Amino acid sequence: MAFLFSRSSRQKSPQELVRSLRDSLKKLDLGQDKKTLDEVTRFVNQIKVLVHGDGNTDPSPDSIALLAQEAYSSDLLYSIIARQTLLDFEQRKDTMSIFNALLQRQIGSRFPTVQYLSTREPILVLLVKGYEYPEVAQNSGQILRECIKHEQLAKIILSGDLIWSFFEYVQLPAFETASDAFSTLRDLLTRHKSLALDFLTDNIDKFFVEYNRLLQSSNYVTKRQSIKLLGEILLDRTNYVIMTAYIDSPEHLKLIMNLLRDKSKNIQYESFHVFKVFVANPNKSKPVVDILLKNREKLLVFLPEFQSDRTNDDQFNDEKQFLIRQIADLKPVQ
Repeated sequence: MAFLFSRSSRQKSPQELVRSLRDSLKKLDLGQDKKTLDEVTRFVNQIKVLVHGDGNTDPSPDSIALLAQEAYSSDLLYSIIARQTLLDFEQRKDTMSIFNALLQRQIGSRFPTVQYLSTREPILVLLVKGYEYPEVAQNSGQILRECIKHEQLAKIILSGDLIWSFFEYVQLPAFETASDAFSTLRDLLTRHKSLALDFLTDNIDKFFVEYNRLLQSSNYVTKRQSIKLLGEILLDRTNYVIMTAYIDSPEHLKLIMNLLRDKSKNIQYESFHVFKVFVANPNKSKPVVDILLKNREKLLVFLPEFQSDRTNDDQFNDEKQFLIRQIADLKPVQ
């Protein structure tokens, strides 16, 4: 009767499951046949139960530790991300669930998967490039935003060329992909304030050249999200040096003044919050003052009627009246 308990019926260990999934994923490079896809599904489901439990049994920390160590040594996480486009919808969703579970795993103050990923930049490269494939873009974005929660991984993206790809991805024609990419870009520029400030300071000229392109995008969503985020960046006290550099530029002021007249009221409103920083600045540069003086009469006619339907927005109306007084009292800079 020993044949009833053959090796083939034995449940695989966590290490064996990792190796089996990795090998099955590699087979997909040769073709997406049903047998291989079924293998991937089977091993993914078993690993998912191991890391999440099955509803009746909680996951075993010891088993997860064995699985994680084998995942690192066998480069399973790279194999998963590299072959996302070869998987079907459910397989992509489940492999992303496994990836995120390992990413969130914490031992004391350590995040072992974060430490591993910090030595495997190619995985982050693949995740960023996931925006180039609409079928996997949102899965890649979800993982990227989990990665970015950890400063050491956000730093890798901000320190190299990867960050500049986002200025293309946020303008992709697919709405869902572009919006997801913008969410990731926003996290990169706002989550870790000191890190973001270092990036902006080191790349200030290139950054604003690229960012001004977004403000002039023909895509409404890109333009609206960009002007809103710009306001948040400039009004953050951490970014005082960046704010003063931005509002010192007459070219930036011209761009924002044009956006005040955008056909979209939402874009007009967000542009107002950037425009007010130029006007409220007590140390305006001469070129900025010259532009405001040149357009003073037009502004004093335009601003009282600007967004006049916001009768219940007391803060907005107070700020608008303040700007009107500042512009009316403006004196030339010698």
